Amino acid sequence: MATATSRLASMSDDELKELVTLIGDVDSVELKLTVPEPAQLTTARALGLDPLRAQMRQVFFFDTPDLALDKQGLVVRARRSQKKGDDSVVKLRPVVPSELPRRLRRSPSFGVELDASPTGYVCSGSLKGTPAPGDVRKAMVGEKPFRKLFSKEQRKLFAERAPDGIALDDLTLLGPLLVLKLKNTPTGFDGSLVTELWLYPDGSRILELSTKCAPGEAFDVAANARAFLSSRGVDLEGKQETKTRAALRYFSKQLASTTATSRG
Repeated sequence: MATATSRLASMSDDELKELVTLIGDVDSVELKLTVPEPAQLTTARALGLDPLRAQMRQVFFFDTPDLALDKQGLVVRARRSQKKGDDSVVKLRPVVPSELPRRLRRSPSFGVELDASPTGYVCSGSLKGTPAPGDVRKAMVGEKPFRKLFSKEQRKLFAERAPDGIALDDLTLLGPLLVLKLKNTPTGFDGSLVTELWLYPDGSRILELSTKCAPGEAFDVAANARAFLSSRGVDLEGKQETKTRAALRYFSKQLASTTATSRG
């Protein structure tokens, strides 16, 4: 369905019109690019990135071992951020903004964003929360139930969208991932560029470059970002990955492998 996900390069005129309409219904647009591992070091050097200026984060996902929430279009996440505190989110993806309940759209904690990459776009709705300081770590070590990381509003949304019979406290903690986040304004780029390096326990990495903009600026910002990155020699044609889905798949396979080994 073009209103949810599509390949930008092969869009028809009707799909392009639909995308323009969709952008008009979202709160923000985030343009993203995943850089393949072999090109990550050269990209960091080309953009003048300094890892010592990065903010450190721990990212935790919550799902069933077979990723039942992901299959339902539901993402549940919590984070610990250096010098910033904890946060949580219940995310719906994909969504069609015009079909969302009015109650959600009016909530100051809820936002609708369109994420676009060179290969496509997806629209999501995120309901954010702020756990008490230290609560994410307490949940990680088993000192606090998972549901306590989420607001009443988030728990209600989860109950409405989760598969039958699955509660927040029934979920499995997937993670953590160590993430380095750096926000800067490179010379020659009109705007802020966010770099996130996701570090997996097996040593693999995902490097993502992104920039946010208002919906009405999306096409101009996309063209300028593409021109800037091309001028720095950044590969724009590499395989694109969704950070969240890649992380969920990784930890689900790791959990299955551990379970199989213990049974053996």
